[in-house]
Amino acid sequence: MKKYILIILSLVPFFIRAQNPARDYTNAVLWQQTSGEYRALCFQAYNFARLSLKEAVWADTSMKPNCIIVDIDETVLDNSAFQGHEIKKGLSYNPADWTNWTNLVQADTVPGALAFLKFAASKNIETFYISNRDEKDYAATLKNLQKFGFPYADDAHLLVSKGTSNKEPRRQKIAETHNILMLCGDNLSDFSNIFYRENKNTNEQVNLNQHLFGIKFIVLPNPMYGDWEKPLYQGEKLLDKDKAKQRLERLKSY
Repeated sequence: MKKYILIILSLVPFFIRAQNPARDYTNAVLWQQTSGEYRALCFQAYNFARLSLKEAVWADTSMKPNCIIVDIDETVLDNSAFQGHEIKKGLSYNPADWTNWTNLVQADTVPGALAFLKFAASKNIETFYISNRDEKDYAATLKNLQKFGFPYADDAHLLVSKGTSNKEPRRQKIAETHNILMLCGDNLSDFSNIFYRENKNTNEQVNLNQHLFGIKFIVLPNPMYGDWEKPLYQGEKLLDKDKAKQRLERLKSY
C-alpha cells in the first residue's frame, strides 16, 4: 500500500506544474497559428477594407491628403510566436522577453495586410502606423515593417507610445494634416476612446456604432490578448493564478 501512495504523491508536483495559469492561452495561440478560420477572417477583414476604401475615396471631398491609420501588433504583424514562447516558459507576458522578441525582427505579416496597404498606396493613400510599442522598440519595429515592404514604413508615419497607451492624441495629430478614411486594428481602442476610456459599457458602444464596422473601422481577430480582458479582473497587482481563478469565475454557465 505504501508503495502506491508514494507513486501518487510523486505525481502531485507534475499536476501542479501542468496547471500553470499561462496555459489558459494555449488554445487561443494555437488557433491563431494553425486555423484556416483565422486566416479567412483576416482576409475577410481586408477584403471589406478594400471595398470600403474604394467607396470612401469616391465620396471624399476633403482637401487634405487621404490616409489610413493601422495598429501594428495582430493587425499587420503577427506576434503569436512570442505568445507561444511565453506559454512554454510558464508566463503570460514578460516585458524583457517582449523587447528581445521585437529585436529579433521575426514577426510575420497578418494575412491580407500587406496587399491591402499596397493597394491603398497605389491610390495615393498614406498609411500611418500607431502602436503602443515603447520607444526603445522603435528601430526594430520599423525594421520589421520595412523587411516586408510595408508602404510608408518610415519615421514620418510610425508613431509609438511615449508614456501613454492613449492613442487619441496621436490620431488627432494626424487628423490635423490628413483626412482619415479608415482605421484598422484588433482592439477597439485602436478606433476611438469611446469604447474603453470613458467608463462606458463597451458592448453598448459597439451596438451604437455598428454602422462603422467594416466601413470606417476594420477589426482583425485576436483571441490572445487585448483591452477586453482587463474588466474581467478585480484587484491590484494580481498574480497569474489569481487572474486565472477570476477568468474561470466569469464564465457563463447553466
